[in-house]
Amino acid sequence: MTSSDEGEQPWNPQRQRNSNERLLLDRLRAGGPSSRAQLARESGLSKPTVSSALAALAATGLVREAGTHTPERGRSAVLYAPDPTAGYALGIDIGRAWLRVALADLDGAVVARSEVRNQARTSSTMADLVVTTAHQLVAGSGVDAEKIAQAVVGTPGVYDAEKRRVRYAQHLPGWGRPGLFDRMRDGLGMPLAVHNDANLAALGEYTFGVGAGSRLFVYVMIGTGLGMGVVSEGQLFTGAHGGAGEIGFLPWPGRQKPDTLEDAVSGDAVVAAARSHGMAGPLTAKDVFDAARAGNPAAVKAVELEGERLAHTVAAVAAVLDPDLVVLGGGVGHSADLLLRTVRETLRTLTPLRPKVAPSSLGEDAVLLGAVATALGTARDVTFERRTRSGNPGR
Repeated sequence: MTSSDEGEQPWNPQRQRNSNERLLLDRLRAGGPSSRAQLARESGLSKPTVSSALAALAATGLVREAGTHTPERGRSAVLYAPDPTAGYALGIDIGRAWLRVALADLDGAVVARSEVRNQARTSSTMADLVVTTAHQLVAGSGVDAEKIAQAVVGTPGVYDAEKRRVRYAQHLPGWGRPGLFDRMRDGLGMPLAVHNDANLAALGEYTFGVGAGSRLFVYVMIGTGLGMGVVSEGQLFTGAHGGAGEIGFLPWPGRQKPDTLEDAVSGDAVVAAARSHGMAGPLTAKDVFDAARAGNPAAVKAVELEGERLAHTVAAVAAVLDPDLVVLGGGVGHSADLLLRTVRETLRTLTPLRPKVAPSSLGEDAVLLGAVATALGTARDVTFERRTRSGNPGR
């Protein structure tokens, strides 16, 4: 081999065995319990190779027997399936009002979850609350913490990995301080990745919800702030610097408030509109939507205005991205039943580009399940590498 071939690696029997094991494990995860003969047919590997690989996977705890299959003719065959307890993934959703944490096995089944009110007054206290809540959840689940291969946290704003800080999270005071997630990672004692909450919600909706099968769809998160996640062909689109979907910064026409799209469409905008039509007293967006359901005229007008402004948002998104589906989520999106008629009717007057608009099917769990789904991808890889290395010291 010459120096120009240094990117190529020589054939290695152990590397080949490792590749075969991963191929079979992925096929079992995608296709469900299978026999040796079935795996041999589907993978193109010889039966002895399949038997050897399955024995190695079983010895390291990555697969287990999952019953038998008895054909009309012939002998019964043992079925194999991935062992979901070989590793775990942790999903974390940090919101202004609530902190949600979920622990899932490698099949994606949530085995434990916790929700606590976010009453932290400082960013450091909030980071400590995440660590404490996660440790309590794991301790109560009975899962060995060493088996948790990856954690993913969803947060407002855009995480800058180089500077190790979050940008644009103005609704969480102090959240942009450098090193905050390093503190969280050290406290958790496990690998931790940080992602934008709207992006994770979009992935959650694609993996577990109404976005499944869409070629290109967007998730619009309307709550304390306004954000958007874009999923194309199953992959998240984040832009050159992670800021794709930060639609709250778009200017809103006119020289007076509201002057950004977030000012016009967020939960605070719903409250402001209700007050302008005569509602008084302490109000939240939920209060306004509840009042609209009860027929309060001021609340009904505020909700109609929100629907009209959301239609402008969808029209802008449709012109730029041409999605086949727009999902409405977040705190305001949870009341999509009151908004959809106005959104659809207004959209018809604004643009010939009219994607399907639907409410989130995951509700408040969208970000959390997106964090779990994202963590699972890494956790499966890490668990495989850990188990195969420990099971084969020569690797």
